[in-house]
Amino acid sequence: MEKNNFFVKSHGLGNDYIVLDSDKIDFKLTQDFIKKICDVHYGIGSDGVLVKYNSDVADFKLRIFNPDGSEAEKSGNGLRIFCKFLYDYGYTDKEEFSVETKGGIVKAKIEEKNKFGKAKIVTVDMGKAIFNAKKIPVNTDKEEFISEKITVGDKEFEVSCVSVGNPHCVIIKENLDEEEIKKYGPMIENHPLFPNRINVQFVKPISRNEAQILIWERGAGFTYASGSSSCGVASVLVKKGLADREIAIKMIGGELKISIDEDWNIKMTGEVQEICSGYISRELLE
Repeated sequence: MEKNNFFVKSHGLGNDYIVLDSDKIDFKLTQDFIKKICDVHYGIGSDGVLVKYNSDVADFKLRIFNPDGSEAEKSGNGLRIFCKFLYDYGYTDKEEFSVETKGGIVKAKIEEKNKFGKAKIVTVDMGKAIFNAKKIPVNTDKEEFISEKITVGDKEFEVSCVSVGNPHCVIIKENLDEEEIKKYGPMIENHPLFPNRINVQFVKPISRNEAQILIWERGAGFTYASGSSSCGVASVLVKKGLADREIAIKMIGGELKISIDEDWNIKMTGEVQEICSGYISRELLE
């Protein structure tokens, strides 16, 4: 197989990723290189890197890297982008298939195609919402960490934590303020309560079927959209009795539809769009 260092860049609601096939690259994915390729000035520019591998337990395997070079367990937007890549570039002609991630095996479905025959709307099975504090993980003796007060800097927040394959800290607010989440998001992400760091969402419930959120993503910072964050928020709202099991999560980048069944299995549906494709140059690699 020719190792031509081909890449595709796509976005899900403004959350953009570079997609690579591990069989078609001839360089090592070091932390420094991932940071460089994600840099908008020195690289391609991206919120992360998605890499395809062969899997022994699913149809495909995905590794997800944050722009700081760390590896993520799961990404909802990343998964939809990856599934679009697999379908659009002929890795599968099936509209339903499975993907192995560090956060578990995910089932995916191409729901709708655009006028070019490319995947447009994708549903992914995001696994179960887990509220067990030790499994999230949260450094606490409590079985669950729901509606608990924590102090961050000069401010107290009421937080609720959940894992959807990666950890989330959900904070319900009457009003959303970008400057507030940019200030306190990194402090909460790196709070001693969270040994693996954590994703942070500020949430304003609109109705039982709608909520608006701002996102501070672990390893990436302030983010226009996040699939796993939407799943985490929806799970907490249902858990606290503030939302029904079908809910639209509205973000700066757009909207995702989240469905949660009685056993806390989560499905997420949303749009994806390719931005560009090309080849990583020898100059960048050197």
